[in-house]
Amino acid sequence: MEVNAFKHHLDLLHAARSSARVLPPWALVVTGTYPIERAEAPCVLPLASSRAICGFPSPAEDYVDKALSLDDLVVRNPPATFLVRVAGDSMTDAGITSGDLLVVDRSVEARTGHIVVATLCGEQTVKYLRVSGNGRIHLVAANDAYDPIAITREMDFEVWGVVTFVIKKTA
Repeated sequence: MEVNAFKHHLDLLHAARSSARVLPPWALVVTGTYPIERAEAPCVLPLASSRAICGFPSPAEDYVDKALSLDDLVVRNPPATFLVRVAGDSMTDAGITSGDLLVVDRSVEARTGHIVVATLCGEQTVKYLRVSGNGRIHLVAANDAYDPIAITREMDFEVWGVVTFVIKKTA
Protein backbone atom coordinates (compact mmCIF):
# COMPACT_ATOMS: atom_id res chain seq x y z
CA MET A 1 0.00 0.00 0.00
CA GLU A 2 1.36 3.40 -0.86
CA VAL A 3 1.34 6.48 1.35
CA ASN A 4 -1.70 7.75 -0.62
CA ALA A 5 -3.69 4.78 0.68
CA PHE A 6 -2.44 5.54 4.18
CA LYS A 7 -3.67 9.13 3.83
CA HIS A 8 -7.01 7.85 2.54
CA HIS A 9 -7.44 5.64 5.62
CA LEU A 10 -6.33 8.47 7.88
CA ASP A 11 -8.91 10.77 6.26
CA LEU A 12 -11.56 8.13 6.99
CA LEU A 13 -10.46 8.04 10.63
CA HIS A 14 -10.62 11.82 10.94
CA ALA A 15 -14.08 11.83 9.34
CA ALA A 16 -15.23 9.14 11.76
CA ARG A 17 -13.81 11.02 14.74
CA SER A 18 -15.42 14.29 13.67
CA SER A 19 -18.80 12.56 13.47
CA ALA A 20 -18.50 11.79 17.22
CA ARG A 21 -18.14 8.03 16.72
CA VAL A 22 -16.73 6.38 19.82
CA LEU A 23 -13.42 4.64 19.16
CA PRO A 24 -12.93 1.12 20.48
CA PRO A 25 -10.90 0.88 23.71
CA TRP A 26 -8.03 -0.97 21.98
CA ALA A 27 -7.32 1.91 19.61
CA LEU A 28 -4.10 3.84 20.06
CA VAL A 29 -5.13 6.47 17.59
CA VAL A 30 -2.96 7.87 14.84
CA THR A 31 -3.62 11.61 15.04
CA GLY A 32 -1.41 12.80 12.20
CA THR A 33 0.92 11.59 9.48
CA TYR A 34 4.00 13.28 8.20
CA PRO A 35 5.87 12.12 5.09
CA ILE A 36 9.63 11.93 5.38
CA GLU A 37 11.66 13.90 2.87
CA ARG A 38 15.40 14.43 2.94
CA ALA A 39 16.31 17.99 3.75
CA GLU A 40 18.77 19.85 1.55
CA ALA A 41 21.13 20.00 4.54
CA PRO A 42 20.93 16.92 6.79
CA CYS A 43 20.63 17.33 10.54
CA VAL A 44 24.13 16.48 11.75
CA LEU A 45 24.98 16.72 15.44
CA PRO A 46 28.22 16.05 17.32
CA LEU A 47 28.44 12.60 18.95
CA ALA A 48 30.48 12.39 22.17
CA SER A 49 32.79 9.40 22.41
CA SER A 50 31.93 8.76 26.07
CA ARG A 51 28.63 7.28 27.16
CA ALA A 52 26.31 9.04 29.60
CA ILE A 53 25.93 6.80 32.64
CA CYS A 54 22.35 6.45 33.94
CA GLY A 55 23.34 5.84 37.52
CA PHE A 56 26.21 7.12 39.61
CA PRO A 57 27.67 10.13 37.80
CA SER A 58 31.20 9.93 36.48
CA PRO A 59 33.44 12.69 35.12
CA ALA A 60 32.51 13.46 31.51
CA GLU A 61 35.05 13.63 28.76
CA ASP A 62 35.01 16.80 26.71
CA TYR A 63 35.64 14.97 23.50
CA VAL A 64 33.53 14.75 20.37
CA ASP A 65 34.24 11.55 18.49
CA LYS A 66 32.37 12.18 15.24
CA ALA A 67 29.25 13.71 13.73
CA LEU A 68 26.01 11.77 13.53
CA SER A 69 23.30 12.47 10.96
CA LEU A 70 19.85 12.00 12.45
CA ASP A 71 18.58 11.42 8.92
CA ASP A 72 20.89 8.43 8.54
CA LEU A 73 20.14 7.13 12.03
CA VAL A 74 16.37 7.38 11.98
CA VAL A 75 15.42 7.08 8.30
CA ARG A 76 16.73 4.00 6.51
CA ASN A 77 14.45 4.17 3.48
CA PRO A 78 12.95 7.66 2.93
CA PRO A 79 10.32 6.73 0.30
CA ALA A 80 8.92 4.04 2.62
CA THR A 81 9.14 5.99 5.88
CA PHE A 82 6.60 8.25 7.54
CA LEU A 83 5.90 9.73 10.96
CA VAL A 84 2.71 9.33 12.95
CA ARG A 85 1.64 11.14 16.11
CA VAL A 86 -0.25 8.96 18.56
CA ALA A 87 -2.83 9.29 21.31
CA GLY A 88 -3.88 6.70 23.86
CA ASP A 89 -2.39 4.55 26.62
CA SER A 90 -2.34 1.01 25.25
CA MET A 91 1.43 1.06 24.59
CA THR A 92 2.69 2.83 27.72
CA ASP A 93 4.79 -0.13 28.92
CA ALA A 94 6.67 0.05 25.60
CA GLY A 95 7.43 3.73 26.25
CA ILE A 96 4.88 4.99 23.71
CA THR A 97 2.56 7.66 25.11
CA SER A 98 0.15 10.27 23.80
CA GLY A 99 1.86 12.93 21.73
CA ASP A 100 4.85 10.80 20.76
CA LEU A 101 5.99 10.67 17.15
CA LEU A 102 6.62 7.22 15.73
CA VAL A 103 8.99 6.64 12.82
CA VAL A 104 7.32 3.94 10.72
CA ASP A 105 9.12 2.07 7.94
CA ARG A 106 6.98 0.23 5.40
CA SER A 107 10.02 -1.51 3.89
CA VAL A 108 10.71 -3.49 7.08
CA GLU A 109 9.03 -6.90 7.04
CA ALA A 110 6.73 -7.11 10.06
CA ARG A 111 7.63 -10.04 12.31
CA THR A 112 6.43 -11.30 15.64
CA GLY A 113 7.59 -8.97 18.42
CA HIS A 114 7.69 -5.87 16.22
CA ILE A 115 5.61 -2.83 17.14
CA VAL A 116 3.44 -2.10 14.11
CA VAL A 117 1.02 0.49 12.84
CA ALA A 118 -1.99 -1.38 11.50
CA THR A 119 -5.60 -0.90 10.50
CA LEU A 120 -8.16 -3.04 12.24
CA CYS A 121 -11.79 -2.78 11.25
CA GLY A 122 -11.16 0.62 9.67
CA GLU A 123 -9.28 2.12 12.64
CA GLN A 124 -5.55 2.73 12.99
CA THR A 125 -3.79 1.16 15.94
CA VAL A 126 -0.28 0.63 17.28
CA LYS A 127 0.46 -2.73 18.92
CA TYR A 128 2.97 -5.56 19.20
CA LEU A 129 2.53 -8.10 16.43
CA ARG A 130 2.45 -11.73 17.60
CA VAL A 131 2.32 -14.54 15.05
CA SER A 132 2.07 -18.05 16.48
CA GLY A 133 3.53 -21.19 14.94
CA ASN A 134 0.17 -22.06 13.39
CA GLY A 135 -0.05 -18.64 11.72
CA ARG A 136 -2.60 -17.10 14.08
CA ILE A 137 -2.11 -13.36 14.46
CA HIS A 138 -2.63 -11.31 17.61
CA LEU A 139 -2.18 -7.62 18.30
CA VAL A 140 -0.90 -7.17 21.83
CA ALA A 141 -0.98 -3.96 23.85
CA ALA A 142 1.87 -2.95 26.14
CA ASN A 143 -0.56 -2.21 28.96
CA ASP A 144 -2.17 -4.94 31.09
CA ALA A 145 -5.49 -3.07 31.01
CA TYR A 146 -5.96 -4.25 27.40
CA ASP A 147 -6.52 -7.82 26.24
CA PRO A 148 -4.75 -9.19 23.15
CA ILE A 149 -6.78 -8.97 19.96
CA ALA A 150 -7.06 -12.17 17.95
CA ILE A 151 -7.16 -11.37 14.23
CA THR A 152 -9.66 -13.45 12.26
CA ARG A 153 -10.19 -13.81 8.51
CA GLU A 154 -13.43 -11.83 8.82
CA MET A 155 -11.64 -8.74 10.14
CA ASP A 156 -10.42 -5.95 7.90
CA PHE A 157 -6.76 -6.02 8.95
CA GLU A 158 -3.55 -4.71 7.42
CA VAL A 159 -0.09 -3.93 8.77
CA TRP A 160 1.07 -0.56 7.39
CA GLY A 161 4.58 -0.59 8.74
CA VAL A 162 7.00 -1.32 11.54
CA VAL A 163 7.78 1.28 14.20
CA THR A 164 11.55 1.79 14.13
CA PHE A 165 11.94 4.78 16.49
CA VAL A 166 9.90 6.69 19.06
CA ILE A 167 10.49 10.44 19.23
CA LYS A 168 9.49 11.87 22.56
CA LYS A 169 9.65 15.38 23.97
CA THR A 170 11.06 15.32 27.49
CA ALA A 171 11.22 18.98 28.42
